[in-house]
Amino acid sequence: MNLLCTVRHCRSPLIREEKQYVCANNHSFDIARSGYVNLLQPQDRRSPNPGDTAEAVAARRKFYERGDPLVDLIVRAFPVEGALLDVGCGEGSHLAAFRRAYDVEAWGIDISVPAIELAARTFRDCSFVVANADRFLPFADASFGAVTSITARMNAEEFHRVLRPDGALLVVIPGAEDLVELREATQGERVERDRVERTIAEFASHFALERRETLRHVARLDRAAMIEVMSSSYRGLRTRERERLEQLDEADVTMTRDLLLFRR
Repeated sequence: MNLLCTVRHCRSPLIREEKQYVCANNHSFDIARSGYVNLLQPQDRRSPNPGDTAEAVAARRKFYERGDPLVDLIVRAFPVEGALLDVGCGEGSHLAAFRRAYDVEAWGIDISVPAIELAARTFRDCSFVVANADRFLPFADASFGAVTSITARMNAEEFHRVLRPDGALLVVIPGAEDLVELREATQGERVERDRVERTIAEFASHFALERRETLRHVARLDRAAMIEVMSSSYRGLRTRERERLEQLDEADVTMTRDLLLFRR
């Protein structure tokens, strides 16, 4: 896989040496002991520690370790051929599941160092990069047969660039009913948010929608699982909301995902 230098105005290919990546302009990036490389530049971060916190990452991993059937359903819905890039991969559970299912070269990218550190330590057969996917994907053109964005970043132009001409893109977004019971318990409102049409429009300039599918699963969650899933969700869990969840023993919780399969 050809990584590209992220130093401003460079974008030269990076050559892997024993403990670092180096480009022709002598920009170098150390490879962490756990195996990932941090390509994030100062101008590409909005805070000293961008992305998910260590606490949110740990909560998400704990929830997945309990067994989330939506992960397997997503993987089955998108058979992968050729190298795969998971954009906004977080702690790596989805990428690792694709790797196990289809035995493909698997790369994950995220702006959160705690997320990538945990992913790299756990899933040694996948490769991980810290970078700002909203700005630039540090890979050569047409590098991947498939790209996934699972409740994560959306950069249509860059996704199009790094995909092969015959490549496929899977965008997964929270369904309208996702966690609706917990949102009602913590916010006092049962609002269903449909993001599908807005997402299709966002990708229309570079991709054609091939298939749309909704996955739905209702699980009985105890208090710890409810706190984990809300802490690690796309909107996080505020202090007052956590206090309200801590008053519940268990609840039936709806988890939904809208899957959008696109072609270049």
